[in-house]
Amino acid sequence: MRNVSILGSTGSIGRQALDVALKNPDKIKIAALAAGSNVELLAEQIKKFQPKVASVASEEYAFKLKNLLGSHKSTEILYGNEGLITTATCSEADVVLTAVTGIVGLVPTLKAIEAGKDIALANKETLVAAGKLVMDRVYAKGVKLYPVDSEHSAIWQCLCSEPKKSISKLILTASGGPFRNFPSEELGSVTPEMALKHPNWNMGSKITIDSATLMNKGLEVIEARWLFDVDFNSIQVVVHPQSIVHSMVEFKDGSIIAHLGIPDMRIPIQYALSYPQRWPNDLPKLDLLSVQKLTFEPPDLNKFPSLKLAYQAGITGGTLPAVMNAANEIAVARFLKNEIGFMEIPATVSRVMERHKVISSPDLDEILEADKWAREEALK
Repeated sequence: MRNVSILGSTGSIGRQALDVALKNPDKIKIAALAAGSNVELLAEQIKKFQPKVASVASEEYAFKLKNLLGSHKSTEILYGNEGLITTATCSEADVVLTAVTGIVGLVPTLKAIEAGKDIALANKETLVAAGKLVMDRVYAKGVKLYPVDSEHSAIWQCLCSEPKKSISKLILTASGGPFRNFPSEELGSVTPEMALKHPNWNMGSKITIDSATLMNKGLEVIEARWLFDVDFNSIQVVVHPQSIVHSMVEFKDGSIIAHLGIPDMRIPIQYALSYPQRWPNDLPKLDLLSVQKLTFEPPDLNKFPSLKLAYQAGITGGTLPAVMNAANEIAVARFLKNEIGFMEIPATVSRVMERHKVISSPDLDEILEADKWAREEALK
């Protein structure tokens, strides 16, 4: 039995994780849930899974949640950063699924590691902003870190027990997003409604916009560097519009092992929670005869400069990845509010990165301060 705490239970990954739990009641018990402001959905989840602890963003939302729960008193309701940390370190949980969006996932994930919890990581920003810090603590505490992103789960499964010295490169696949064939000169006219229509995946709004700019793939490159301890020159991105090959590993003997499957996040979520076992499920299976054609092409870094910015930030290191990530979060939020244009997202990130004085070996406080500075700078 896996006792799981989910940070971000009302988001896309959180909801799918609970679907996996619902299908495996004899294997997964939900110990704690944390959400932001969607108290109506959280109330339904609490009634269904009866966790010991649940947390929301603020005291106001906690009050609303308690009213919605009525006579249901078995779950302790908390709020704010302290509530999120308590959910992450819940004594009943042995695995914490970090599925919140943004830098908010960093501190509770670190606290969960300190508490000896294994981590199922679906929050890219945790490793983007503080990869060395997080992985150092993972190794020091002897906990497991299971990747949930489909691309990193694919690489993890392709590697199996292969030694690091046998790896030539990691190959991350990208769908290319909805504007892969869009004329460059027309990208400035892209609206939020257009950008939110991902061709293959059903995701939250922020990650969907990141996929449209290819920043999502840039974040994954930095995450892969820390998860698998490889250099950036050993991580390649290829555009694969069908989203059937989730990623590949090339070995030094020239062999390439690829991971294939339907584009459904419940598969990597389930594997992260079931490892080293593979549980059966009732999800559709991949039919290669119906797919027939798999294509690959290089990403256009001039058309989608966000990926190039992510490589630059990752190679420079220090506080720059945290700054890049924070600036991107603000730029995406402003784009979704129609305050800036689509191509102003990477332009904003680039300007903030240029203005930042990098700290090469930052501690947690310096990373969080760099994040705060970048957000303020991006708003200018």
